[in-house]
Amino acid sequence: MYVTTLLNTSSMAGQTTSYYTHLRRKNNLLLTCFLFFLCSFSYLLGSWQPRATTSPTSHHTTTTINCPSTIPNPPKRLDFTTHHSAATTDNNITLKTYPPCSLKYSEHTPCQDPKTSLKFPRARLIYRERHCPEKHHLLKCRIPAPYGYKNPFKWPISRDLVWYANVPHKDLTVEKAVQNWIRFEGDRFRFPGGGTMFPNGAGAYIDGIGKLINLNDGSIRTAIDTGCGVASWGAYLMSRDIIAMSFAPRDTHEAQVQFALERGVPALIGVIASKRLPYPSRAFDMAHCSRCLIPWGQYDGVYLIEVDRVLRPGGYWILSGPPINWQKHWKGWQRTKEDLKEEQTRIEKVAKSLCWKKIAQRGDLAIWQKPINHFNCKTDPKLTPTPPFCPVQNPDSAWYTDIETCLTRLPEVSSNEEVAGGAISKWPKRLDMVPPRVTSGSIEGVTPEIFQQDVILWKNRISYYKTVNNQLGQPGRYRNLLDMNAFLGGFAASLVKDPLWVMNIVPVEAKADTLGAIYERGLIGTYQSWCEAMSTYPRTYDLIHADSVFTLYKDRCEMEDIMLEMDRILRPEGNVIIRDDVDLLVKVKRIADGLNWESQIVDHEDGPLVREKLLFAVKLYWTAPADSDQGS
Repeated sequence: MYVTTLLNTSSMAGQTTSYYTHLRRKNNLLLTCFLFFLCSFSYLLGSWQPRATTSPTSHHTTTTINCPSTIPNPPKRLDFTTHHSAATTDNNITLKTYPPCSLKYSEHTPCQDPKTSLKFPRARLIYRERHCPEKHHLLKCRIPAPYGYKNPFKWPISRDLVWYANVPHKDLTVEKAVQNWIRFEGDRFRFPGGGTMFPNGAGAYIDGIGKLINLNDGSIRTAIDTGCGVASWGAYLMSRDIIAMSFAPRDTHEAQVQFALERGVPALIGVIASKRLPYPSRAFDMAHCSRCLIPWGQYDGVYLIEVDRVLRPGGYWILSGPPINWQKHWKGWQRTKEDLKEEQTRIEKVAKSLCWKKIAQRGDLAIWQKPINHFNCKTDPKLTPTPPFCPVQNPDSAWYTDIETCLTRLPEVSSNEEVAGGAISKWPKRLDMVPPRVTSGSIEGVTPEIFQQDVILWKNRISYYKTVNNQLGQPGRYRNLLDMNAFLGGFAASLVKDPLWVMNIVPVEAKADTLGAIYERGLIGTYQSWCEAMSTYPRTYDLIHADSVFTLYKDRCEMEDIMLEMDRILRPEGNVIIRDDVDLLVKVKRIADGLNWESQIVDHEDGPLVREKLLFAVKLYWTAPADSDQGS
């Protein structure tokens, strides 16, 4: 009875099990179909949504991908060909390759080409300004490094040493031998820190300045050095947490700016001539000229007027060399006392007309201070009525903008004690404080909330970058960095504790001009159009960052020309991080392959459903051959 019952029960149980098994299979099939539909819909929805690339309101999480910058063990490469038309439509196109240029282009600077410059007027050094080639004259080849090129010394050693093979020019060692600028020692150059007006070294010279104005309390962070030579002044300021933008023309003192960049010091090729300097108004806390040979008192004081435009309210202008202390040096300068005295009188007159106050002249140094506002400027009958205030204008317009002989008016204030444009915190507090330009609402579309969100955004992004490129987190691996589309400088701000500097570019085509806010944060940068070459030598940067650059320049200029310019200014074994829409990035990668870069595309830090992706690339090491002039 028990056995029969058990068998009957087992039979019923078997039938029940068979029924539920059938039911489960049916349900699993339905569930599978539903999940397939849901995934397909989610993907299509993600593809349809606009990309969240540059929105400062995006919130990001960190994804861990362990991959060094040389990409020996990259994360799994992402296959976009199934889903993205940019990859599928061009599958049959032969990869375009870019051959090496001739060695004669090793130091090619397209917009400061010495031969091209001879076509332009020499008056007021106009021939040394930017003169870019027409589109059909652009090179379509890769600029070679000279044979024997080596990775630069790491900072701070690089401040004093540069490999001869990297900048094979000895002219300055002869021409400036007495002034102790540079020495040639075997396979390298040594920079003792000397200069025309600081025979005891740049450190001692800066100490002398520090006795006249406070260089240590954080009130001075950004500086500009006009006619910088090999930029020893800027190099030695860095130990004081002061970052200088140094510039000099590409002139007979061969490779001055190139030496500065090899040393790991911020610098650009540039000259004060007929156009404004490529910086916003009220950018620098301090401006400097050490025998820079700029005729400050001539042409109605136009060059000092331009210094006034870029100088912050309360900022300082420092002059050493002719005509300062001419009573002592006039014989050595091979000029008459009367000539030098007249020159100093003209400078003093222009400075006074700008409402500057001369606060010190000691030895070979003279220092003037710009007023913190124009509340009482030009109202004193004792002041010279020229130059007049400029009519209504954009004081930050500085890309191929003519210099004017009128005083750039500071923002209005309500009292004589108020700082025009807003007071700025001392360094380093100013880095994360909302810039006055943002607080005042003078930058279209940028609010204090957007700024704060941008600070958080970039801390997350940098954290993600360091997981993909682990060398970015190694102090000393990179020194000279370039951010091609900096917005508010968040990329640079997130790396500020590392021993490096970032040149922040605000493209002239960008919707908002944010470069003034970048300077108010205590960072440096310049204006640039990436449809043209940058005013710098080849092999300037160790790492280039490009956020939405190819979206910005879509239909404006050729993608390959931008990539060739990036290749020109990137060092051998330098790194690139490009973030952009996936369809554009697939095209970018094809050009990167043609440039012989090693590259890979990885997901956005927020995951695979975001259309924006990232391309990490390395420019492989190569140089001109030992037998020189080969290539196209």
